[in-house]
Amino acid sequence: MSGELQGLRIAVLATDGVEEVELVEPRKAVEAAGATTELVSLADGDIQAMNSDIEPAGKHPVDRVVSEVSASDYDALIMPGGTVNADRLRLDDKVLTFVRDTFAADHPVAAICHAPWTLVEADLVQGRTLTSFPSLRTDIRNAGGTAVDEEVVTDGRLTTSRDPDDLPAFCARIVQEFAAK
Repeated sequence: MSGELQGLRIAVLATDGVEEVELVEPRKAVEAAGATTELVSLADGDIQAMNSDIEPAGKHPVDRVVSEVSASDYDALIMPGGTVNADRLRLDDKVLTFVRDTFAADHPVAAICHAPWTLVEADLVQGRTLTSFPSLRTDIRNAGGTAVDEEVVTDGRLTTSRDPDDLPAFCARIVQEFAAK
């Protein structure tokens, strides 16, 4: 995995409560393939990552604030999970606009675990097949999507995964999908 993402700029959208491994591992995978990443969040400073939603993990510096970016700044988007992270992001209008604009630009998007909550809120799952953490599957179906229980699913430009156990398959698939951009 070296060079296939050379020259690509990838936004990693997260805030306090992000699941540490779901932030770190996909970011590491795309950077190892040559991409440049930026952590995009709700505010400047650092975000507090968590382990299993309840144990504080590392702090990560924010590169850009979502209110100051646009889909055209990036070639792809990674959305890590974490219950609190996803719940905070889906309530922010600027996040929803950024995510909708990313889909409208036909950029590849990768969402794991609880991250599809933001896709539900942005009305982007209608007619799509995706996977997620089990507790979101009813929300996905209620929003018109098809929820499946698979380690990684790609539907068009959207790649989703269930949880940290699926990270090896998720990371490999997003590098492949982002390279096909």
